[in-house]
Amino acid sequence: MYGVFWSAICDEWSAGRSDSRDCRKRRSALVGDGARARRGVEAALPESSRVSFDVVVIGYGYAGAVAAIEAHDAGAHVLLLEKMAAPGGISICSAGGVRIAYDAEDALDYLEATNAGTTPTKVLRQLAEGMVELPDRMRALARVSGARVEVRPAKGNYPFRGHESFGFAMVEDVPGFSSEAAYPNVKGSAAGARLFKVVEDNVRERGIEVRLETGARRLLTDGERRVTGVDAGEPLHAGAVVLACGGFEADPEMQKQFWPSKPVLSAAFRGNTGDGIRMAQALGAGLWHMWHYHGSYGFRHPDPSYPFGIRTKRLPDWLPGDAPRDDVRMPWILLDRDGRRFMNEYEPYLQDTGHRPLERFRPEVQDYARLPAWLVADEAGRRLYPFGQPTYNEPGQCFEWSDDNLAEVELGILQRAENLDGLARGLSVSRARLDATLERWNRGCERRRDEDFGRPAPSMAPLIEPPFYFGRVWPIVSNTQGGPVHDERQRVLDAFGDPIAGLYACGELGSVFGHLYLSGGNLAECFVGGRIAGREAAGA
Repeated sequence: MYGVFWSAICDEWSAGRSDSRDCRKRRSALVGDGARARRGVEAALPESSRVSFDVVVIGYGYAGAVAAIEAHDAGAHVLLLEKMAAPGGISICSAGGVRIAYDAEDALDYLEATNAGTTPTKVLRQLAEGMVELPDRMRALARVSGARVEVRPAKGNYPFRGHESFGFAMVEDVPGFSSEAAYPNVKGSAAGARLFKVVEDNVRERGIEVRLETGARRLLTDGERRVTGVDAGEPLHAGAVVLACGGFEADPEMQKQFWPSKPVLSAAFRGNTGDGIRMAQALGAGLWHMWHYHGSYGFRHPDPSYPFGIRTKRLPDWLPGDAPRDDVRMPWILLDRDGRRFMNEYEPYLQDTGHRPLERFRPEVQDYARLPAWLVADEAGRRLYPFGQPTYNEPGQCFEWSDDNLAEVELGILQRAENLDGLARGLSVSRARLDATLERWNRGCERRRDEDFGRPAPSMAPLIEPPFYFGRVWPIVSNTQGGPVHDERQRVLDAFGDPIAGLYACGELGSVFGHLYLSGGNLAECFVGGRIAGREAAGA
């Protein structure tokens, strides 16, 4: 409803004139009344009590940038806070593919199926409708940078009803832009960096005030639980606050309370420590989806100064029921601590669910059988491609995985065994157990059928050529989905379902995804939810 309403009045993004004076006047007449009324009240208050901003947005990734842009374009005086020394957060490490939809009803059917009743239909409908509008929104933002946005069809990750209604929108080119030069502390996809360049240019073009190295500590209220600002080392008064400060990938203490497996290594960013969750909780916010995180399995660097887990190489996702690609091979298997396979190492969307099979706790021995698990490959597999794919947004880091995996043997991430006896010793399993496991696997490769876990046949590679290589693998979290509950207007709700006045959330913080994730879905939430949150906050 809101998207159609604003398009009819004056859709600045679609028109590509975000600084249009006439458009700003018309919007301000509708959503600026609340801001002007607050300023009228301020004039009668002591200087120390006056509202400094209409909207404060906490967190400068995709979601925070979009919320700030939308609030500004609705006539609000906006402050954008970021606790780290540079903006980007985990957003800038993303693959940059924003999920779009061609049909809102079909997209809603799919979202309902993948969320399994964990998210209200009204909230999912708002996302589905926003995904249909996203290509035009992104193209309008891209004009500021002279960037080119391309859209292509891409099915959902699972064959639920509506899965064919999706696609991706990506920033394919920004003239004169180099991701390495612009963001030297980031190792990720160039497409993700280009997308962040576009939103950063839009923030800068509008003259939105940004304060870096300014962490939010607590929310300010009026004593009646209406949010009136934020404590960020000094009181910053505002008519509304938007929480867009990410999840808790880098907070192991919070993870311990909600996740069954321990430890889980963070993939890319140290700044997401659950700040927004705690601030919302302090005002009675309800929580959802706290168990759910987007992640896979990967390696731990032996140098403690390297703070992240290292995911295995990303292979193409595949859709159950469709014929798998013939050109994708995975040269390893995973074994538990007893030397047995325990999962399909190449699940349909491995980057999302690959961590889940590692979580089983064995009451019989009071321990985790698969923490760590073992990745095992042979010499032919070692030569195929790099096993690891580091990603990070971190000053001072420069770790690159070698093309032939041999530097990682020297580092100790991988170990080498000259024969099967040495491999059995390295894994601390009996030679008989190892032989049984490898014989069954190699027989399955000959028959092109994994009878145990259903791994796609083209991906199967026998383990026969010494020397053999093995390394410990752990659960890796790329980003979390849990956080404060919000409604279709992005208003944070308390534990009884009532809105907390003046408080909004968007992006990864309290994601709508509560069961199975849709690739690119968090990015869609950043743009759709960020837009709604910014607009609502401006009119609060």
